[in-house]
Amino acid sequence: MKISKVNIMATVFAFIFILAGHSQSYGASAGDENIVEIRERFFLTQMNDIFLNHERYLGRTLRYEGVFFHFYSEGRLYGYVIRHTHGCCGPDGMVGFVALMNDIEPPPANAWVEITGVLVKYEFETGTTPLLLLDAISITEMAERGRAFVEQ
Repeated sequence: MKISKVNIMATVFAFIFILAGHSQSYGASAGDENIVEIRERFFLTQMNDIFLNHERYLGRTLRYEGVFFHFYSEGRLYGYVIRHTHGCCGPDGMVGFVALMNDIEPPPANAWVEITGVLVKYEFETGTTPLLLLDAISITEMAERGRAFVEQ
């Protein structure tokens, strides 16, 4: 049986199309195709899009990496996962979300983490302006740190 270049190319293209039809986001398990992965290379661009067009993202699951910190307010634990960027007075800006911890044990301060959570509007006190927060599903301390300072 003689195999022609055309047959080989057709087989390769068919294989590529089959794989492309079954691709998923990095880190997402089956059924998680709706997770919005905020990537390191376009971190600021994606975050700006979420803040400017938050109505499109409310109720969606977001996942990203950054530096973890936490605080308590009225006895409730909150975390925040941020990256540093340029601010008004130099490299003093921060971008990320505060997270409702939901009984998740906080990692150490300044740990590099991956957070997964649902974007919600949240009022700290009744009648105040709602803020965008992540309702945390998971926070995982990562062995390898990404870029803590981002710019584009």
